[in-house]
Amino acid sequence: QTDLSRPSVREAASMYGTAVAIFLVILVAALQGSVPPENPFPYRILLDPQGTLELSWNVSYVQEAVHFRLLVRELKAGLLFGMSDRGEMENADLVVLWTNGDSAYFADAWSDQKGQIHLDTQQDYQLLQAQGTPDGLALLFKRPFGTCDPKDYFIEDGTVHLVYGILEQPFPSLEAINTSSLQTGLQRVQLLKPEVPVPKVPADTRTMEIRAPDVLIPGQETTYWCYISELPRGFARHHIVMYEPIITQGNEALVHHMEIFQCTGGFESVPHFSGACDSRMKPERLNYCRHVLAAWALGAKAFYYPEEAGLPFGGEGSSRFLRLEVHYHNPLKIQGRRDSSGIRLYYTATLRRFDAGILELGLVYTPVMAIPPREPAFVLTGYCTDKCTQLALPPSGIHIFASQLHTHLTGRKVVTVLARDGRELEVVNRDNHYSPHFQEIRMLKKAVSVFQGDVLITSCTYNTEDRKLATVGGFGILEEMCVNYAHYYPQTQLELCKSAVDAGFLQKYFHLVNRFNSEEVCTCPQASVPQQFASVPWNSFSRDVLAALYGFAPISMHCNKSSAVRFQGEWDRQPLPEIISTLEEPTPRCPASQAQHASGPTVVSIGHSRG
Repeated sequence: QTDLSRPSVREAASMYGTAVAIFLVILVAALQGSVPPENPFPYRILLDPQGTLELSWNVSYVQEAVHFRLLVRELKAGLLFGMSDRGEMENADLVVLWTNGDSAYFADAWSDQKGQIHLDTQQDYQLLQAQGTPDGLALLFKRPFGTCDPKDYFIEDGTVHLVYGILEQPFPSLEAINTSSLQTGLQRVQLLKPEVPVPKVPADTRTMEIRAPDVLIPGQETTYWCYISELPRGFARHHIVMYEPIITQGNEALVHHMEIFQCTGGFESVPHFSGACDSRMKPERLNYCRHVLAAWALGAKAFYYPEEAGLPFGGEGSSRFLRLEVHYHNPLKIQGRRDSSGIRLYYTATLRRFDAGILELGLVYTPVMAIPPREPAFVLTGYCTDKCTQLALPPSGIHIFASQLHTHLTGRKVVTVLARDGRELEVVNRDNHYSPHFQEIRMLKKAVSVFQGDVLITSCTYNTEDRKLATVGGFGILEEMCVNYAHYYPQTQLELCKSAVDAGFLQKYFHLVNRFNSEEVCTCPQASVPQQFASVPWNSFSRDVLAALYGFAPISMHCNKSSAVRFQGEWDRQPLPEIISTLEEPTPRCPASQAQHASGPTVVSIGHSRG
């Protein structure tokens, strides 16, 4: 029997230097665990653009833990994997597999603000199994959602920024590793998928594929590709009951997210177009294709409508024209790759009891809502008021079952809460690590019922630290939005329930700032709101007064039907809803016992799997 745990330096170099080297981890009995019974792991993504790191996972809400399976296809001398606030390698919560040339180790670690790796005093990543497979090394490990370890990331609902790094050579110790010298990357995903029962698909369901037309993916980091397709003439009214992604094989790491929009019903024709969405050649009419039918993002599986509802499309008054938008994320600028990815719609002619609808919540697209420059976390809030829900919702209410949050580039956090009688009751959707580069329609853990007289409050937090001028609200990518597309049933006439500060009160703000500043703020009547914001000298006074104005000034409400006409009533200069009690932010629950966890790295032995 040869001792494989202490090979010579030459053997070690050979072993770790080749892509075919396989780590086989033999664990002490105390660390033996079990894979959750739901194995195989239902969720899967590729972490790196080359597809050498494949992550699968499983969520146990009973144990409040995530089980990970990390497949390493071309292991060099080890790797690191973990989570951080926005995908940085600094201040990250990590698990590290490394070798010093003699032995191999697995440990829970963290990186400091300089990217230096340190051993975590509390080992919360628990290694369950490691085995060589025909595809590479498979590592199985688990981590509780919350650990109450200040160095650990709290895994919560919403977007998680996963980070990884490749170790190309042995390191004498864990502390010798600095992330700045490694090949690293990030991937965004929703780890905590809700456990929603999968409804049955009706027997008469048919499918339709809306796919990119053999696109040559541009050799640049980010591309949004737009493609117009159309439904057959005379296509009758149907219900979409589910949809799923179709990803061209080999492009799993490049196709980041996709959406299908339906065009406005008023147009007889929409020009056929296939090209970059920001192309000068894009026909103006494509801007009127904004009604979301389906949206998928990396890591998401099929999306199902509740059994009693379906999303209507086709038929009288419905546009035949659909716009597919595919976001390609190509950080390595790979050339020559062709793609026909898209979304497969499942639809039925047997209409369900309820039509599903989409209700836009948040802020109106207007420059009166603005974020000062150099702000780490500035909050804007939009309201759907009790007056609007009282008028526009049926007495039996509506049921929100899914939600898609949306901002532009400076959005960092989005939350919508439901309030009744001045008290916040429940969260509709919250993403504390929201990224504008990761947008998907997410099923809610449980449907949220909204009744007449309820208030829906949507708040967005923005980071404008890299901007010199105010960022105003609007449609442009350098302007901002704050939207929650709430998917609900039964469909009502209410399509948009959003607010903005009263424009007259904003003018009072410009006049006030003008009086308190030596520099002249342009408040002349012919200046536009963006021009007025551009001339504000930003300091703590002008910033704090703007934040205060948004917190007390009356609002202009948009309580709109799908025809873009407001419901009958007085909607300007409306008071802000009065909220007397607010919900607490979620806090981590600590695991009951830390006793079984190792206090240091797990020493592992190296060998080849037999068979």
